Amino acid sequence: MLSFLNQFILGFDAPSPWGIYFQDSATPLPKWSGKSLMGIKLPNSGDSLKILILSQVRKCLSGWTNYSGIVTSQNMHESEMGYRGSKSIVSENTIVKEQRVYGSWCGINLPHLRCTLMGFERNSQNKILTTQLVNKRSYSTPAIYDDDGGANNNHYLIIDPHFLTGFTDAEGSFVLSITKSNNVKSGWVIKPRFQIHLHKKDLFVLEAIQNFLGVGNTYISKAGTVEYRVFSIKELKVVLDHFDKFPLISQKYGDYLLFKQAYQLLVNREHLTPEGLRKIISIKASINNGLSEPLKEAFPDVTFAIRSTKENISICNPQWLAGFTSGEGSIRAKVRNPDGNSKAFIELIFQINQHIRDKQLIAYIAEYLGCGKVYKHSVNAVVYRVSKRSDITEIIIPFFIKYPILGIKALDFKDFCSISELIESKAYYNKEGLDQIIHIKANMNTGRI
Repeated sequence: MLSFLNQFILGFDAPSPWGIYFQDSATPLPKWSGKSLMGIKLPNSGDSLKILILSQVRKCLSGWTNYSGIVTSQNMHESEMGYRGSKSIVSENTIVKEQRVYGSWCGINLPHLRCTLMGFERNSQNKILTTQLVNKRSYSTPAIYDDDGGANNNHYLIIDPHFLTGFTDAEGSFVLSITKSNNVKSGWVIKPRFQIHLHKKDLFVLEAIQNFLGVGNTYISKAGTVEYRVFSIKELKVVLDHFDKFPLISQKYGDYLLFKQAYQLLVNREHLTPEGLRKIISIKASINNGLSEPLKEAFPDVTFAIRSTKENISICNPQWLAGFTSGEGSIRAKVRNPDGNSKAFIELIFQINQHIRDKQLIAYIAEYLGCGKVYKHSVNAVVYRVSKRSDITEIIIPFFIKYPILGIKALDFKDFCSISELIESKAYYNKEGLDQIIHIKANMNTGRI
């Protein structure tokens, strides 16, 4: 690995700095059939409204086809549901209470689908469910539209577990929030959380991740950003179980292990003792940005917890790279001599940048894909860059067609492919074709509205 790293890192022949913000992208899915569930006879009841959950999760992923699901459980008391509706008289002796709630699926030119929850005041039968019910792990997300208003492949995201790990290696954080409080005996409130912070354009990516894990909440800030957070001890267990099964491979793995130690101390309630509190403070000092000034003043002699480094880096599944690229990747085009027509030069660039501590990971990505070079961008950063025409068309584009980038960045990749086709056909030899390439380029990345 070290010889490979030395081969690829070129000291001063570095590209210009990359952009501060990278957007995120998505994936195709089979068309939704729109078929309804065939009805079943429900028992007589005077109970409050309950939501009916299908036993076959796959029917919740892409819509029902020709077969009905079987209701096997009833969840959600009506006091927990919003959007309470009205009573409908089905027949002289049957009054049905209806309640419509928002579903989470959107389609082309369609609003959020709704489902009707039904409870009974008299004997009656429920003939059909009016629309698709989506259960907790449906992996669905709202639509994304092209510039011309048509829906693209982002309309329905399915999160692969390896993708989630790669995306977390790029964008996730394991945080220990420790603040002073007079309301607790120890004097300090400790709040662990897992979070992913993105631009608001990628809200639907966080919603898909939330649906996949089935825990946490997504928050929208006034600053135009969105954040997915998991706070509670119970829900954090779901997150930890995921990363135990699908481990991080960047140096963020060290943060994860320390976070997990602090989590276990909280579960065992050791943080209520002076010794346990100091252990957590020691862990806090070694992850992310370290201790705040109030913590440094309160614990001046704290020792730093030992932080593990990730060894033997290996990408065990290509979806990890799709996830990591969705967070840290850059897909762009350069146009030189745009007024020269046949002399114009168009360059397509695929790039991933990372802190110097992950130079081994970046070198491994270059080795994994078998193309490109790693540059030392600055004292604290390295860049993996692919710009050779044959590498772009024969390796990079086919890879991410097979293992899609998710989020808004999928639109950049789509434009990237369009420009590649125009270059292949030598369309830039005439003014019309060159103008088309320039127009596509102008609307990529930060130029996208």
